[in-house]
Amino acid sequence: MSGVHLSIPSPDLSWSSFHIGPLTIHVYALCIIAGIIAAVIITERRLRARGVPAGTVIDVALWTVPLGIIAARIYHVLTHMGDYFAPGDNPWAVVAIWDGGNAIYGSMIGGAIGIYIATRRAGIRFFAFADALAPALLVAQAIGRLGNYFNQELFGLPTTLPWGLEISPDAPMFPAGVAPGTLFHPLFLYEMIWNLVGAALIIVLERRVRLGWGRSIASYFIWYGLGRSWLEAIRIDPTSDAPLGIPANIWASFAVVLLGVAIFVVQTVRYRGEPDTSPFTAAEQQRQEAEKLAVTREDAPQPS
Repeated sequence: MSGVHLSIPSPDLSWSSFHIGPLTIHVYALCIIAGIIAAVIITERRLRARGVPAGTVIDVALWTVPLGIIAARIYHVLTHMGDYFAPGDNPWAVVAIWDGGNAIYGSMIGGAIGIYIATRRAGIRFFAFADALAPALLVAQAIGRLGNYFNQELFGLPTTLPWGLEISPDAPMFPAGVAPGTLFHPLFLYEMIWNLVGAALIIVLERRVRLGWGRSIASYFIWYGLGRSWLEAIRIDPTSDAPLGIPANIWASFAVVLLGVAIFVVQTVRYRGEPDTSPFTAAEQQRQEAEKLAVTREDAPQPS
C-alpha cells in the first residue's frame, strides 16, 4: 500500500479574479481591502480607548492609504527595474498597478508620510497613532497574504513536508527548471502565522511592560523585519533585484530591524519612567483645556 502524500492545494488560477460586467475584480485586491478595513477597525478601537474622537482613524486613512499605494508601487518598480525598463518594454506598465506589483516596504514609507501629515492636522502625536496601529498592521498584512495564495505566489524552496504548497506549472511564478508536481514552502502561510503571533505579542507586551512612546511600532518593525528577512532568504519565486547578491527585500528587512531597534532605544532613554498618558500633542492638550475652561465659565452661575 503506497503512502499518502499530504500537501496544501492552491486555488485554480481562474479563481484569482472574477468579472462584474466590464470590471475585473482581483481577489488579491479584495484581500488588501479587507486588511485595510481590519486595521482601521482595530486602530479605531485602540485610540477610542485613549480618548481620541471617533472617525479620526478614517481621516488618517484618507492620507495613508493613497500615499501607501503610490509608494508601494514606486518601491516595487525601483527594485524590479529589469521588468519595466528593458528594451521593448511598455513604459506605461510602470503605472499599471492593477497588473500586480506592490511592495509592503514601500507602503510603509508612504503610509508613514501620510500618518505624519494627518496626525499633525488632527493634533495627535505621531508615535501615539503608530503604536495603536502596530498590532493592527500585522493583522492587516496577515489578511493580505491570502491574496498571494490565490495568485499562487510567495512560496519558497521545494519541500517534502506535509504542508508543502502545490503550485501549478502554468502559474506565472512557477520557477523554470523545476519538475511539475514539486511542493514548495508556503511562505504566505508562514508570514500569516508570524504576523498574527507578532500582533498578539505586542498586545501582551503593552499590558505587561506598558510600551508606549513609539515602542509598540518599534517592536513591529523588529518583529516584521526579522520574519521577512528569513522568509525572503528561502523564497524562490521571482522577487526583486539583488544588490551584492542579496535580494533588495532582505536589505530592506535589515534596515527596518535597525530602525525598530533605534526607535526602541532612543524612546526608552528619552521617556524612561514617564507614563504615556495622552495621545494628543501638547498644543492640542492646551486647546482642549482652554475649551473645558471656557465651558466651565459659561456654566458658572452669573452674579446677580
